[in-house]
Amino acid sequence: MSLYLVQHGKSHSKEADPERGLTDEGRAEVERIASVANDYRVMVSIIFHSGKKRALQTARIFAEKLGPGISVEEHPGTDPNDDVVHFAERLDATGNRMYVGHLPFMEKLVSHLITGSVEKPVFKFQNGGIVCLDIYPGTVRWVIKWALMPHIN
Repeated sequence: MSLYLVQHGKSHSKEADPERGLTDEGRAEVERIASVANDYRVMVSIIFHSGKKRALQTARIFAEKLGPGISVEEHPGTDPNDDVVHFAERLDATGNRMYVGHLPFMEKLVSHLITGSVEKPVFKFQNGGIVCLDIYPGTVRWVIKWALMPHIN
């Protein structure tokens, strides 16, 4: 099972767009990362998002690029300050799933899954970036398998 975690693309400020939808730059970066993920044959059956406009738009772009038949659904518990430990306890590890959410939630989730602590950062997300986690063979431990980010600096 692979777990794909995505930080939503760059979004407008509240002043420019109260719903904080994706900017043109954010949309372009997500489209590029999603296309690369498709080229690498990333396969998911479902993409969950937080319900916020920028996460929904990001999820839809990934679904469009990764192929037909991918379900996009809202998933509570992935907002910026939601409880990572509670989320991890309910995480279904039986299929390839993608979650599109926000900081600091995504970074804390990766930290918790890898180290058992939300206080030990192990990965720095970028808007529109994706990190793939997997269970290390023969263990019950999560590891970072790979990552794609819009920028290398």
